[in-house]
Amino acid sequence: MDPLVAAIDQGTSSTRFLVFNAKTAALLSQHQVEVQQRFPKEGWVEEDPVEIIQSVYECMERTCEKLRLLGVDIAHIKAVGVTNQRETTLVWDKETGEPLSNAIVWLDLRTQSTVERLIQKAPGQDKNHLRHKTGLPISTYFSAVKLRWLLDNVEEVQQAVQSQRALFGTVDSWIIWCLTGGRRGGVHCTDVSNASRTMLFNIHSLAWDPELCRYFDVPMEILPEVRSSSEVYGLVKSGSLAGVPVSGCLGDQSAALVGQMCFDKGLAKNTYGTGCFLLRNTGAAPVMSDHGLLTTVAYQMGRAEPACYALEGSVAIAGAVVRWLRDNMGIIRTSAEIETLAAAAGSSCGCYFVPAFSGLYAPYWEPSARGIICGLTQFTNRSHLAFAALEAVCFQTKEILDAMNQDSGVPLTQLQVDGGMTSNRLLMQLQADILGMPVVRPTMSETTALGAAMAAGAAEGVGVWSLSPGLLPHITSEKYQPQIHGAESEFRFARWKEAVQRSMGWESGEPGGGETGGLQASRHRESISSVLNPSASG
Repeated sequence: MDPLVAAIDQGTSSTRFLVFNAKTAALLSQHQVEVQQRFPKEGWVEEDPVEIIQSVYECMERTCEKLRLLGVDIAHIKAVGVTNQRETTLVWDKETGEPLSNAIVWLDLRTQSTVERLIQKAPGQDKNHLRHKTGLPISTYFSAVKLRWLLDNVEEVQQAVQSQRALFGTVDSWIIWCLTGGRRGGVHCTDVSNASRTMLFNIHSLAWDPELCRYFDVPMEILPEVRSSSEVYGLVKSGSLAGVPVSGCLGDQSAALVGQMCFDKGLAKNTYGTGCFLLRNTGAAPVMSDHGLLTTVAYQMGRAEPACYALEGSVAIAGAVVRWLRDNMGIIRTSAEIETLAAAAGSSCGCYFVPAFSGLYAPYWEPSARGIICGLTQFTNRSHLAFAALEAVCFQTKEILDAMNQDSGVPLTQLQVDGGMTSNRLLMQLQADILGMPVVRPTMSETTALGAAMAAGAAEGVGVWSLSPGLLPHITSEKYQPQIHGAESEFRFARWKEAVQRSMGWESGEPGGGETGGLQASRHRESISSVLNPSASG
């Protein structure tokens, strides 16, 4: 039997474990578990680190059970790769193995006042003050700001740091540490793609930067060791796959770039998940953006290999808007229903939706923005809202693609896409129409997990997967051609950009606090209660 390679895909909304044939890239089996997001205050987004790692173990064991039922010997699994939601921040106790708080998810906005304070430290109060080293603006998005908040506000974290028991990491570090033994010798490491999203990492020297750590006042001893994206980090210590090397690690968007085979300079992909992320390979040299994009480390396929860089445009809310329509508004019962509902309308009928639930990311980097729906009339119904929500994902992608074309000077001629939302054919056709270019979707949509599996299988000492161009697996694709006139697309895009301007400057100060946030809402509820139930007041 051909060798097999597995991947842990730990995303914002779920965890999956997938097993691929290392020769053909065929997906043999998988299991998925949804991960609960917690919203304890306005603007806060948390997840339980224990739930995350338990979901990893559950997915691994259930997938192995499925393989056995198929008659597949799991001894043929030669390596495990990890791909993960980036920027999500954890701190845990290395002696007990216990998390010291819930994980602060990348979408979280509690650090808005922390960001403002950090920007005030910069010469000229420039949010791009650290971009020359990090490729990133100072934003609520990145890990160092979340870590600074934990150090300032969580007593358990403060005490663990003082007693030299604290370990910091993004989700990949937590998973690898637990898989390789945890408090009994677990490996505390990360890879260059995840490290480059912390704001503590120098993307030129590929190392933690003492000056950056001083700027955020973060002790360097709590940081994980930085490794390449493809090497053996350690062995799985327990369960059905005990003894199998963990040998690949990539942030989810870098993994998708690898899984889409975008190894050549200039190639790009867009992933439609909880957020939306467009990455373009810029080769061995980082390219700084003049149009609101991020410069990031895409991957480093082995210790002796050079790093590859990418320009990235990040959208906070893509698939999350569908989840919001389902869970918060009850407009749909399942996420898949949005395609049928939106198709029933066939247009938004002049309705525009800006889902700036967590502010606006690229190219604006505007934390004060909030979600708005405008252009409503008495004719508007839930089908129009569903259509407007899908259009919003496409419009946000177009903004990023336009910025990327300006930065690179070489316009893309087609867009490669992947991620859970790409199963929505209406969305894919809308994207082609709004971009005015073909959209190419692989028939095997699990490119993020495939990228992590490729990195793991190609590691020195594993060697069951070749990343040589002539030996890469061939994956068939489906192409969507634009079907509307460019003038119509440009008109709709211009109207949506007007809506974006209206969304800005809506919020100020710390989310969940102050008269603009949770306190105001609480007082309003008390006022209403006193009117409806006079006997309860006074």
